[in-house]
Amino acid sequence: MARAKTAKPYHHGELREALVSAGRKLMEERGLRGFTLRECARRAAVSHAAPAHHFASIDDLLAEIATRGYHELTAAMSAEARRSGNDAAARLVGQGVGYMAFAAANPVLFQLMFSREANRFETPELAEAAKSAYHLHREAVEAVIPQASGEVKERMVDFAWASVHGFITLVLEGQLGEKDSSRALKARGLAALSAMVEAVVRAGGEP
Repeated sequence: MARAKTAKPYHHGELREALVSAGRKLMEERGLRGFTLRECARRAAVSHAAPAHHFASIDDLLAEIATRGYHELTAAMSAEARRSGNDAAARLVGQGVGYMAFAAANPVLFQLMFSREANRFETPELAEAAKSAYHLHREAVEAVIPQASGEVKERMVDFAWASVHGFITLVLEGQLGEKDSSRALKARGLAALSAMVEAVVRAGGEP
């Protein structure tokens, strides 16, 4: 009689990665309401009790997914800024392009990262990752108006972030550009970013 095959055991680190991967895919398919540790475990091909070895609760797994999301957001912003060259204004536009592109490609994850529910499962790692993305944005704005006062810089940091985040959020919610082609919508986004940077420059008193 042939001996039954046993499931391949997870080596150190593999289970955690498998759960994060399964959790992200599940969230993208069903949203937060359909997100359960049991289903993540099933998709990772482990027992429903196995996730406890790495994540004490569903909130811990969501926090890890959101943390990685912020790392990806920061990477996308940085990559587009580098492609834009050395001009500070162009880099700020590029950073905004990266922000919007990440959100468009990962709408459910983006919603998770900025949802009110994120306060419920925030961890030190998640808070630090979110701060890193914000500081990257702040540095880019301040580089455009280096001679402006601290008060003006603060206002422009808020204004620039609200402009970028607000635009892509309205797009994702179907409140803006619903009938536009992908190309037309990208052009609108780029125009909005350019207008935002022009306003930042004027507010900073730059020629």
